[in-house]
Amino acid sequence: MEKKSFNTPDETMTPPKMKVEIVEVGGGTIMHAKFEPGWKWSVDLKPVVGTDTCPNHHVLIGLSGHLKVVLNDGSEIEAGPDEVVDVPAGHDAWVVGDEAYVAIDVAGANYPQAD
Repeated sequence: MEKKSFNTPDETMTPPKMKVEIVEVGGGTIMHAKFEPGWKWSVDLKPVVGTDTCPNHHVLIGLSGHLKVVLNDGSEIEAGPDEVVDVPAGHDAWVVGDEAYVAIDVAGANYPQAD
């Protein structure tokens, strides 16, 4: 049995326009992520990560706000509060509207720290 809190995460990362709090529990990584209005992966993380699209798989549980995701094949989806979305590697994403998109990522991907 194990218990962790996002109030005291194992790691916190603050790439541009976002905050990621990470806990390692049960042999896995769970993330609490907040993407600020105006955040876009291809603008804010592409230069940090160094790939054309996000190389990570995510399973997001939306808590607030909305996120638009477009896969390399052109398919797209918008995720909002109380929705669970499975996002394979190879995508761009951005916040829709003026509210931050906040989600729990149960697939657990690690973002590189911005310099």
